Amino acid sequence: MNGLSISELCGLFCCPPCPSRIAAKLAFLPPEPTYSLLPDLESTSPVTSNLGASGLRSRLAGGAGGAAGVAGVAGGGVAGVAGVAGVAGVAGGGGFGDRSGEGRWKLHLSERAEFQYSQRELDGTEVFLTHSSRGNRVGCMYIRCAPSARYTVLFSHGNAVDLGQMSSFYIGLGTRINCNIFSYDYSGYGVSTGKPSEKNLYADIDAAWHALRSRYGISPENIILYGQSIGTVPTVDLASRYECAAVVLHSPLTSGMRVAFPDTKKTYCFDAFPNIEKVSKISSPVLIIHGTEDEVIDFSHGLALFERCPKAVEPLWVEGAGHNDIELYSQYLERLRRFISQEVAAQ
Repeated sequence: MNGLSISELCGLFCCPPCPSRIAAKLAFLPPEPTYSLLPDLESTSPVTSNLGASGLRSRLAGGAGGAAGVAGVAGGGVAGVAGVAGVAGVAGGGGFGDRSGEGRWKLHLSERAEFQYSQRELDGTEVFLTHSSRGNRVGCMYIRCAPSARYTVLFSHGNAVDLGQMSSFYIGLGTRINCNIFSYDYSGYGVSTGKPSEKNLYADIDAAWHALRSRYGISPENIILYGQSIGTVPTVDLASRYECAAVVLHSPLTSGMRVAFPDTKKTYCFDAFPNIEKVSKISSPVLIIHGTEDEVIDFSHGLALFERCPKAVEPLWVEGAGHNDIELYSQYLERLRRFISQEVAAQ
């Protein structure tokens, strides 16, 4: 199950490891980076060198960090994207955590990013690095999809993708729901340094939240937290601690143990990703989206979170949808638009 041997499964109960070990086994599968950061030669701020993803990790964190293991919570990819590589303009220095003095950066997308838009859309994309409280550099991306938009979506993406692969989806999503999109890569993903872990997930989204607020001056009442698959873990954690405009949980999980062992009814002290214990603390409106035929995170997880969440609005159960294709159903955008333009805006 999910790449774990019988002895490892037994060991979870006989000699339970720390949550980070469970998380690494069940959740993290960083892809080969599909983008790199290049110095903006038109900037007056100094940049030390040309660094790709591996170079950034080596120079900034003393080595690359990828997590071994299998993708038990592997979803969150974007379907149907095709196109060409490109380079985007980059935001300047300053803001929370931007203490490096390394100047401005440009985004270079490899062909594996499968970017489907033109240079014009890339020109509306900014990338920069910030610091997490655990000492990792966190790659961030801000896309001005709708310059006059009231809301900015802080998007925590799914597993096995990075910002390069998600960039086309972000542009399309933001344009269609009339929101700007801010996203980041988890430690060990893309150009972010360190290794993927549960604790790093929480530190990464904290760094992204503070960077979005201080760098762009966006207040909490104008931020919508959006988590997809494994991205619901940092999203729920942050939303349980900070009030925001709204929360979207897309194909969420209740906890790591409940994914690995569907009959689990109790949250053990060594369980990873305990969304089920945190979702009741969210004070913002919550929209839960789940496919009824999800083959990675069973539909029952979405139902359980909906029942536990006091601020949940009418959910979207997509009949026949799996883990990675909900975006292809028309009701997905329809429900998001209605949630943002009516239910959130009416607060």
